[in-house]
Amino acid sequence: MTVARNAAHQAGGIIMDRFLKLEKIEKKGAVDLVTEADKLSEEAIVGMIKSAFPDDNIIAEEGDYQPGDPVAPRWIIDPLDGTTNYVHGLPIFAISIGYQVNRETMLGIVYNPASGEEFGAIRGQGATLNGTPIGVSNCSDLAEALLATGFPYQHDDTFFKSFDLFGEFYSRCQGIRRMGAAAIDLCYVAAGRFDGFYEANLQPWDVCAGDLICREAGGKTSDWDNAPMPFTGNRVLASNGLIHSQMLNILAAYGPGN
Repeated sequence: MTVARNAAHQAGGIIMDRFLKLEKIEKKGAVDLVTEADKLSEEAIVGMIKSAFPDDNIIAEEGDYQPGDPVAPRWIIDPLDGTTNYVHGLPIFAISIGYQVNRETMLGIVYNPASGEEFGAIRGQGATLNGTPIGVSNCSDLAEALLATGFPYQHDDTFFKSFDLFGEFYSRCQGIRRMGAAAIDLCYVAAGRFDGFYEANLQPWDVCAGDLICREAGGKTSDWDNAPMPFTGNRVLASNGLIHSQMLNILAAYGPGN
């Protein structure tokens, strides 16, 4: 945890040094962006982890790392979740670092250097925000819930279904927010700011750390069919647990392939 926290804060310094000062922005897809801050942040994190744990495997968003044996110790890293927000000067972005052994996430850190908020969790020890314990909300009725979601980049069948799904949820809850950083969405569920979050077509580095933080805060995470939340991030549901079944009832008809 000390290594993860130090790496996140060092990367946060790199990111904030370049915030609102970007000179080069690249595209990984039609609208999926990457900046020098993403790359330098990842280099710093990977360098610190490799120095401390040279034999551990790494899965990270920007680098071409060999994931190795999935049951061996491995780090799952997003050096800058919310790059589009970052590029546009919106201070909603984070560094996400998760650590797994035998496919089980043992610790997670999600750090927003713009707000100074550090969400963290160690398996079996609860979740914290800047060192103070946090817990999910007590909202038990979807009609009174504030939800969060996101939309896929690729304009495929899932993309178009996501807007139908948004309308279905929006008509049944108190409101929906689209933050643009899944790691933060998961942590906001953990802190009781959101009552639930759902999204499709994410990646392991988007959800690994936030999943543990949410669960350690008393929340529940799953696939859209109530199976365990997939490591791939293909279909993600996180909630305070009390509205989970209500959200599942809506999501069941909208999963990719349904």
